[in-house]
Amino acid sequence: MLTPPRTVVRREAGLYALERALQRRGFRHVAGADEAGRGACAGPLVAAAAVLPEGRRGEIDGLADSKLLTPASRERVYDEVVARALAYAVVVIPAEEVDARGLHVCNLAAMRRALASLTVRPEYVLTDGFGVDGLDVPGLAVWKGDRVAACVAAASVLAKVTRDRIMVDLDAEHPGYGFAEHKGYITADHTAALREHGPCREHRFSYVNVAAVSGLDDRPPRSRRPLGASRDEPMERSGFAGGTVGVALGEQRQRPAPVGEDVVMEGGVR
Repeated sequence: MLTPPRTVVRREAGLYALERALQRRGFRHVAGADEAGRGACAGPLVAAAAVLPEGRRGEIDGLADSKLLTPASRERVYDEVVARALAYAVVVIPAEEVDARGLHVCNLAAMRRALASLTVRPEYVLTDGFGVDGLDVPGLAVWKGDRVAACVAAASVLAKVTRDRIMVDLDAEHPGYGFAEHKGYITADHTAALREHGPCREHRFSYVNVAAVSGLDDRPPRSRRPLGASRDEPMERSGFAGGTVGVALGEQRQRPAPVGEDVVMEGGVR
């Protein structure tokens, strides 16, 4: 029995190497999926999926992992992805759903929904870090996929820019927390604001640092969100329970990061 030819990924193709190799094997529409906000303790989880065109039209100048781009570069690349993509979709999961269902479940569901919402049916799916089950097409989980595959990088930019814009809007609704600056990630300033004001409805009460300042850290994670933390009712602060454990960072003040701020906020090394 003849074996199929081996797929060769050419290094010189760079960010587009994996997609080009799959396209040479007949998978014309390769979708990438990624998320933003997994390490944040406030704000939504956002997932995105994208299918880029074959050939030169699918090559976007400056496309890279969204965490390695400046905010201005991300906005420019975002516009290019939206203009050039054969299809793209973005799914937003609010903080209360993350609390109710759990982060990992919401993460997988959001990426699955984003992929299912694409108007062009993908023939192959690449995801960042871990696989997504329940798809009816073949797929591959790629370690640091947003630095290896262009479609995953495009999805990461869509998710990151969408989430950043949401956090800027939430900063106006909930002043005093600095959401526009740290985007809901755990920084020294965010920790200080939590201690001073207590959590608001956009915080994730299933996270240990939020539960600690709300006085609900003795409850199971999925039962910590108080009734007053829904979007339709005002939030009343519970008593402060001393001590907090950061989910993504310790409590040392971080120096400003002009590029790649999420690399620092999500515990990576710039």
